[in-house]
Amino acid sequence: MPEEKSGLPLGSLLKTALRERSLSMRKLSELTAIDTATISRIANGKQPANARHLQRIAHALNLPVSQLFSAAGFEVGGPRQEMASDIRTVMDDIQEVLKSSNLFSEQYTTDQVEQELFRYEQYAQTEEGQRIIREDFRAKVNQVSGVGPFIEQLKQMHEQFCTDDITPDERTMLGSALLYFILSTDIIPDYVFPIGYLDDAIAVRLVLKRLSQLKKIEPPAI
Repeated sequence: MPEEKSGLPLGSLLKTALRERSLSMRKLSELTAIDTATISRIANGKQPANARHLQRIAHALNLPVSQLFSAAGFEVGGPRQEMASDIRTVMDDIQEVLKSSNLFSEQYTTDQVEQELFRYEQYAQTEEGQRIIREDFRAKVNQVSGVGPFIEQLKQMHEQFCTDDITPDERTMLGSALLYFILSTDIIPDYVFPIGYLDDAIAVRLVLKRLSQLKKIEPPAI
């Protein structure tokens, strides 16, 4: 994939990405389900992009969501806030698809994912589990061609896991989401788009929620 220039305003970044991929705004409209006129206005600075526009464009062009948010001038409060915002946006998109469908029970799927995460928390505390996370994560990313709504979020979680600047409990929780991605047989297969990404979204969302709760109950530094 061509390297994207950092620091560009959104319109310039979008036009550069389209040119490098030999895509038209009409084709991007087809890929994102965003009206061509809306894309044109965003690219020409005549209309601001909202979070959902940015998520869909990032996914279609295989760009980091954080790069588009930054180019659009969004204020973000660090990696976890950005990840949570991104996940909520994608979850909203998927829920729209599922509103009229009886193929899926979110509560049932959430319970299943939660059980898997608990199992992987135990594994993340073992030397073998930590070795798998450190050595096999990138291979798994390559296996799925490095694309998908949550790849960038998972990469950030992997970076955090591999640093020394987190607590054992944080490492265990991050490890559970990473092992789910690396090892788990998806509860909903990824090829059932977009529903196939939902269990991955739920796994990351649950871990971020638990990390947030952990921060709130940590005792103050002495």
